[in-house]
Amino acid sequence: MANQEKSDSKNNVHELEDDQVTLDSKADAQDSSKSDPNQSEAEVSENSLSAEVERLKEELEEARNKVLLAAADVQNVRRRAEQDVEKAHKFALDKFVSALLPVADNLERAVEASKAEGAEMSAVVEGVELTLKSLIDALTAQKVEQVDPHGEPFNPELHQAMTAVEQADVEPNTVVNVFQRGYTLHGRLVRPAMVVVSKAAESSGK
Repeated sequence: MANQEKSDSKNNVHELEDDQVTLDSKADAQDSSKSDPNQSEAEVSENSLSAEVERLKEELEEARNKVLLAAADVQNVRRRAEQDVEKAHKFALDKFVSALLPVADNLERAVEASKAEGAEMSAVVEGVELTLKSLIDALTAQKVEQVDPHGEPFNPELHQAMTAVEQADVEPNTVVNVFQRGYTLHGRLVRPAMVVVSKAAESSGK
């Protein structure tokens, strides 16, 4: 009887141990099932982060390429502008030179006429006058205007007085003679006119 009780006790212990093992296995299985979703979410998050990094790298490279292209365009524009300015400086007087060529031609003809045997002074004078007219026309075409102030009030901004003379029939400070005409370019003074101006007659009591 005692042996039977011992055997039953042993069987009960074994059953308890088996139950504990089963419970432990289930607990481990539950722990595993709980940890797997977390691990999966971490992997997904890491993959998303990697994809985002790659996307940002691509955008950065694209932006860098755009900056390089823009810099190249700016450099090309600057180079073309410098070339245009250089050409403008070189050929700024192109029209002016072309306008003066007929003046040179007329001067050559006047010189040849003066050397010709039996040349008359009237022909030489006519040639010089024609040359002068051509020159004035060329200057006028380039917005160069003569300053010829004979009979006008003296203007220190346009005239330079060489001397002053008494002249009773005109108002004082009037231009009575022009030694050398002045010139303006687009309204700006290039050279003042050299003039003689009138002054009031001195009192006889002095």
